[in-house]
Amino acid sequence: MARKAELLEQAAKLKLDVSAKNTIAEIEAAINAANAPVAANESTKDSGVVAEREAVVAKSGKRSAKALEEAEAKAEKEARKQAGDTTPQGDADAAVKKGPAPKVRPLIERRGKAYRKAAEKVEADKIYNLHDALMLAVETNPAKFDASVEVHVRLGVDPRQADQNIRATVVLPHGTGKTVRVAVFAPEADAAKAKEAGADVAGEEAIVKLLDKGALDFDVLIATPAYMPKLGKYARQLGPKGLMPNPKSGTVAADVVKAVSEAKAGKVEYRVDKQAIIHLGIGKVSFGVDKLEENAKTFFASLQSQKPSSLKGGYVKSTAIATTMGPGIATENQVN
Repeated sequence: MARKAELLEQAAKLKLDVSAKNTIAEIEAAINAANAPVAANESTKDSGVVAEREAVVAKSGKRSAKALEEAEAKAEKEARKQAGDTTPQGDADAAVKKGPAPKVRPLIERRGKAYRKAAEKVEADKIYNLHDALMLAVETNPAKFDASVEVHVRLGVDPRQADQNIRATVVLPHGTGKTVRVAVFAPEADAAKAKEAGADVAGEEAIVKLLDKGALDFDVLIATPAYMPKLGKYARQLGPKGLMPNPKSGTVAADVVKAVSEAKAGKVEYRVDKQAIIHLGIGKVSFGVDKLEENAKTFFASLQSQKPSSLKGGYVKSTAIATTMGPGIATENQVN
């Protein structure tokens, strides 16, 4: 009876139409039915709080405002992509309305007057023979100084392949026209012979002093094989400037007298660059056409001897001759 009395009190608070005549089961059912909307309201409030918590934007990270905007923009972009929509988004008018395209003058018009005047003498579509090309190069030199005459050869090799990385030396019959300062790193006995042969600086102590000071006032450094290990600590200083002795360039030699004589006589090194092009100065404009032609033929003969046996296709693609500041002159290939 106590249980029924408690249930009747609860029913009275809820203002339910029940009495003592009703069974306990009937009273409990009426109370549960009355409490159901309240529980639903409380669950709704709880879910609202959770939703509000989820809607809070973080200051940084994946839930930041910027990250959420980027995610929405990416989702919209993917949806347009799947739908095949390619119309411009955002400020379409600004994207369409652009100013006039800048007027770019041809390269020849951007050159100096002297260059343009010299370039008028060169026929753009004509390929000259070696003699005529050298004669025209001397004639079209726009510089007021004694300019160098250069040969540029584009090869059909792959410089990344070890056997196609062309690198060699050649002694030009008439030299390059430049004063070459030669230094010799060798024992005192060999250093004395090197000085007699024309070396500007020779001897172990003299070279070490220059290297320690960082005074690289020489163009070629020759060393004997026994003294090469002593240059190891100066490799970072000599290497980038191309002064590190190398057997391929003939600057590592036991016979220093011969190496000095060749360097002074006009021995030059040439090698292919990353674009498979060789650039070499073969003399000065003041040499005249005949001497320049002899130097050029000597270089081309040396280049022919360096042709890789594994090469497939043409060895030389194109050849051009030019002075330091003059126009390029297409020349017949002298190497097959």
